[in-house]
Amino acid sequence: MKQPRDQIRIVSALSEVAEADWNRVANPDGEVFDPFLSWKFLEAMESSGAAIPEAGWTPCHIIVESAGGVLKAAMPLYAKTNSQGEFVFDHSWADAYERAGGSYFPKLLCGVPFTPVTGRRLLVPEGHEQEQLQQMLISGAVQLAGQNDLSSLHINFVSETEKDVLEAFGLLIRTDQQFHWVNDGYSSFDDFLSVLSSSKRKNLRKERLRAQTGVEFLHLRGEAIEAHHWDAFFEFYIDTGSRKWGYPYLNRETFTLLGERMSEDILLILAMDGDTPIAGALNLIGGNTLYGRYWGCSDPRPFLHFETCYYQAIDFAIENNLKTVEAGAQGGHKLARGYAPVTTYSAHWIAHQGLRQAIDEYLIRERAAVENDVAYLQERTPFRKPIIE
Repeated sequence: MKQPRDQIRIVSALSEVAEADWNRVANPDGEVFDPFLSWKFLEAMESSGAAIPEAGWTPCHIIVESAGGVLKAAMPLYAKTNSQGEFVFDHSWADAYERAGGSYFPKLLCGVPFTPVTGRRLLVPEGHEQEQLQQMLISGAVQLAGQNDLSSLHINFVSETEKDVLEAFGLLIRTDQQFHWVNDGYSSFDDFLSVLSSSKRKNLRKERLRAQTGVEFLHLRGEAIEAHHWDAFFEFYIDTGSRKWGYPYLNRETFTLLGERMSEDILLILAMDGDTPIAGALNLIGGNTLYGRYWGCSDPRPFLHFETCYYQAIDFAIENNLKTVEAGAQGGHKLARGYAPVTTYSAHWIAHQGLRQAIDEYLIRERAAVENDVAYLQERTPFRKPIIE
């Protein structure tokens, strides 16, 4: 007698899925906790009005359920009418396809809205069904794109393990780089400085001294984060977003929900001049990583950005035995401050054969360039070079 088959279902809002069911596959036992995959974070993006159709994000999450309705696997998925808030830039692909008479938008995106952080995208717990469920998710996403005449499917910031799975399925692999700080068992910031070259060590000490003069830095978590702290940080966020990207992606309600739901997973760093906050950085705390997300200031003092976002984050990571600090996308200036280059991955399915071939050829060259760039930068980190006898 045949066993009942698992079924794929599309949900148009994460609120349709029970929080415990989603979290069971998003952050299962045995996996390092990823705050961005949690129901609380992803649902806050939707219910706060940030990741909604009017902003170019139409949720169409794929879930796999048993015949009895038990959630077994999931994939955070969105139909996109733009490429904003993704941090894997495909604007040139869209322009080329549109000029050739095609319609690049809408497209499908699997990822975490507004978050350039590597993580699991095929949300399947380990077990004997893992490979089968992964294939169901990938096939389901490709079929959804094909059945709706969408141009493409993009899976952003995938783990290296999932990159191999997606490549074997036939998706095109794209690489890029970020800068991460790695905790090599340091006991203090000075301990970390001791492994840097003399000139870099002196520079970092000077930067910290300049930034800390007349400024107190608060590390706020849990109930210590109050509404007036969020108000101050939101003003910083709006100012930075308006200048850097043209407009901010998140709204005040987004931060309210995150504060209500995830305050224990949040580190809000505020730089204070007396009783007045002059800068802030929002971080999320994972199982072994501190994720720097947003920053802003009202008083752009020298090195305040580096101190608030990078050095204070290192202090927290050392104190709390976290393995890594990820300080967001891009930023070559992080290299001199102990953040080393790492490779990131995305995977892409392109419906039109001609566009696919052109992108495939482009990605071959781009991957080689990224690999060379990462190798070049790794030779220029501020760490002391070993003495070769």
